[in-house]
Amino acid sequence: MSPPEKARQPMQSEAESALANSGVVVAVRGSVVDIRFDDQLPPIYTLLHAMEGEIAIEVLAQLDAHHVRAIALTPTQGLARGMVVDSTGGPLKAPVGKEILSRMFDVFGNAIDRQAAPTDVQWRTVHRAPPALARRSTKSEIFETGIKLIDVLMPLERGGKAGLFGGAGVGKTVLLTEMIHNMVGQQEGVSIFCGIGERCREGEELHRDMKAAGVLPNMVMVFGQMNEPPGARFRVGHAALTMAEYFRDDEHRDVLLLIDNIFRFIQAGMEVSGLMGQMPSRLGYQPTMGTELAQLEERIANTDTGAITSIQAVYVPADDFTDPAAVHTFSHLSASIVLSRKRASEGLYPAIDPLQSSSKMATPGVIGERHYALAQEIRRTLAQYTDLKDIIAMLGLEQLSPEDRNVVGRARRLERFLTQPFFTTEQFTGLEGTLVSLDDALDGCERILRDEFKDMPESALYMIGTIAEAKTKAQADPEPQPADEHADSTHES
Repeated sequence: MSPPEKARQPMQSEAESALANSGVVVAVRGSVVDIRFDDQLPPIYTLLHAMEGEIAIEVLAQLDAHHVRAIALTPTQGLARGMVVDSTGGPLKAPVGKEILSRMFDVFGNAIDRQAAPTDVQWRTVHRAPPALARRSTKSEIFETGIKLIDVLMPLERGGKAGLFGGAGVGKTVLLTEMIHNMVGQQEGVSIFCGIGERCREGEELHRDMKAAGVLPNMVMVFGQMNEPPGARFRVGHAALTMAEYFRDDEHRDVLLLIDNIFRFIQAGMEVSGLMGQMPSRLGYQPTMGTELAQLEERIANTDTGAITSIQAVYVPADDFTDPAAVHTFSHLSASIVLSRKRASEGLYPAIDPLQSSSKMATPGVIGERHYALAQEIRRTLAQYTDLKDIIAMLGLEQLSPEDRNVVGRARRLERFLTQPFFTTEQFTGLEGTLVSLDDALDGCERILRDEFKDMPESALYMIGTIAEAKTKAQADPEPQPADEHADSTHES
């Protein structure tokens, strides 16, 4: 990514010019800046500039009739007491328009892809209200991803929010990148990738991969890097949503919003809250966490003009799903995709735990009777296998009844069939990526449950697309089991 630019914002409107005035810095404590205004006190969320626009500061509290407390969105090196601060008269703004497609921006709307800044854009505030209830659509539709395990057991909702839960290194970013590849290739919508607290390496790799895949013309990337102050990381999600709302409301297009990682949004809020001197809540989280998360999440909605479908990676601290950050995020989601370190160690990629993951769409009224019945039978088979694992570990497979042995065989074949080679990991695995339709995935699962592949080696079902590929693979040299060869595949988050 290019070196940081000045925090440039657009020209002021007449109303904003009337509110613009100057103040003086009275205290600087890290990212927290106290400023005195003798004339008019700037409203909450007003953007202030110091050192000729090099330092951007956002007002978060009015302390008394003349003092405001603000959080810096840029590093505060060089800022000192007595320096003049200019009010812009308005809030932080994000660029919107057709020209932002295929570009990469920071939280201020500066282009960070080493190309000239787009010219034909409008600037809109990042603090926008969610759509009114009267405008929201109530129709439930499925959003196909081309990934067997997700489409069969935890279908995603068009205009809904899905969470990817997992600790470090279990494949959240890999799965997100695969979904971008599949969906931008299939749908005629716009994809917006919002990196909150991302490594700069991941941003650069994603930009290069999307360009190589040919999906960049319908994509916008917004990044708040790990090394940026908490104020910038806290606002980058709002900036991405402002761009998404433009494509939904003005251009009437469907938008896929990918957020990596929503936990870092909560973490940035926690840092801002601590810096502002608020009393911490449970486990050190900010007392306003629920409100702040809801202000972001409620803007992601399906309206009469289009839909914003969101897929969010959620880092789970120490794999503890009772952590307040995970609990609050769960409450907003229509589907939860839980990644399992145990499945990753067994080489079963995508490493999704089918029993912990769920979707509110998985009802007969939405997905149909056949799909619902199949999904329930798959879950039942996998749950029975999980219960039998202790007995197998202690006494061996031979001590099970013939019926239980059949259940184990079916479950192991289902587990392997629900793995899938990804387009985004071809360079690591050497396997060509596949996109599987829902009908093909359901057909394969149904045939495995009917014991059609009882005599076929389990390895023939591992890392294939449609079930038809199993016969071809079985006739070739049988591959080793996943735990032997693929357990150490590099799938990083």
